[in-house]
Amino acid sequence: MKNSTVYIVGGQRTPFVKSFTAFAEDSTQDLMTYALIALADHYHLKNKLVGDVALGALINSSNHWGLAREAVLGSGLSPYTPACFIQRACGTGLEATIFIANKIALNQIDWGISGGVDTNSDLPFLFSDQLRSIVLRLRSAKSIADRIKILTSLRPGDLKPMVPEVKEPRTGLSMGEHCEKMVKEWHITRLEQDELALISHQNAGKAYAEGFYDNLIVPVRGVTRDGILRADTTLEKLARLKNSFDFSLAGTLTAGNSTPLTDGASAVLLANEARIKQESLTALARFVDAEVAAVDYVAGDGLLMAPTIAVSRLMERNQLTLQDFDYYEIHEAFAGQVLCTLKAWESDEYCKKFLHRDKAWGSIDRSKMNVKGGSLALGHPFAATGGRIVASLAKILSQDKPGKRGLISICTAGGMGVAAILEGV
Repeated sequence: MKNSTVYIVGGQRTPFVKSFTAFAEDSTQDLMTYALIALADHYHLKNKLVGDVALGALINSSNHWGLAREAVLGSGLSPYTPACFIQRACGTGLEATIFIANKIALNQIDWGISGGVDTNSDLPFLFSDQLRSIVLRLRSAKSIADRIKILTSLRPGDLKPMVPEVKEPRTGLSMGEHCEKMVKEWHITRLEQDELALISHQNAGKAYAEGFYDNLIVPVRGVTRDGILRADTTLEKLARLKNSFDFSLAGTLTAGNSTPLTDGASAVLLANEARIKQESLTALARFVDAEVAAVDYVAGDGLLMAPTIAVSRLMERNQLTLQDFDYYEIHEAFAGQVLCTLKAWESDEYCKKFLHRDKAWGSIDRSKMNVKGGSLALGHPFAATGGRIVASLAKILSQDKPGKRGLISICTAGGMGVAAILEGV
């Protein structure tokens, strides 16, 4: 059987807000459900059976072990709609989209939903291994004397909660600390990072003024727009911010050129041509192809450089060059990470060593990058970012001439990268 063409119908998301603020009382499941309800309402999916739903989160509690299915059951979709949980760190939302797109392409389903959510406001707390051991032993104790003996081994320090940290287990460094190492290696200045952050905020502010996000974001708790955006920021304001990771004079990453901890959720509807006609839907873009890659960051490769490899492999398979795109959505985990990626593609040495190319791949037209703002301006709820980018890029392409191409590039924790190509229809 011939593979089906996969289309992006559209997406919906919550506003993205700083953690511990507007959505502080909402659980991970709550936020994911809000996004699914919005998608179901927008595309008239109430009580309809969708082929499959793939959702994910980076930070998730064991209390939400059934997050995807529970969110579907609260969304208004048919209760017969299946769902599964996917996680690839910051690339989770895009990975979920790839999962659903592949199922549609293989004719296993004719439509599906991808999405992701993260909220640091619903951060799960852990306890020490010693306390866990004591509790488990208490459950199996046979007598009161046994229980007393077990309890006497308890120490005050065993009761101290452990807050999960977004650090690489094999290096003990946070993503920001790793990025500081990268920008030093690539000689990226503080000014260059601040300039990229400024453009992101300016592009996002212009997009809001034009109404671009009006039908992509659903109000939640009275919040109608992303809370990170500072359309009136300036280089002078950004320059006054203190270092966030390297506190020496050599540090260049700040709260202004790095994404803050963010709460939010997103969802995307994908379908084949037959289902689009059956449901009287409109396709915004075609999902062409995707690729993932990883680097050996433990051995010294830059933690966030894997997208350079994923994009290169993707281009080879599709016989495209880096310059064959009308729009670039490069996830701005840090301004420095984006700049390192662009500089790597311009390096003969890097492209020969890591991309197995004869020479430098070249530059992109930066005026085509993150034209409606990026993560620095809009926020980055880890697993929700992929859905935000897919839906926004699909809408951008739908407003241009058919055949225009868009490239998505997302770096992730663990030294991985995810990339995808969308094409206007």
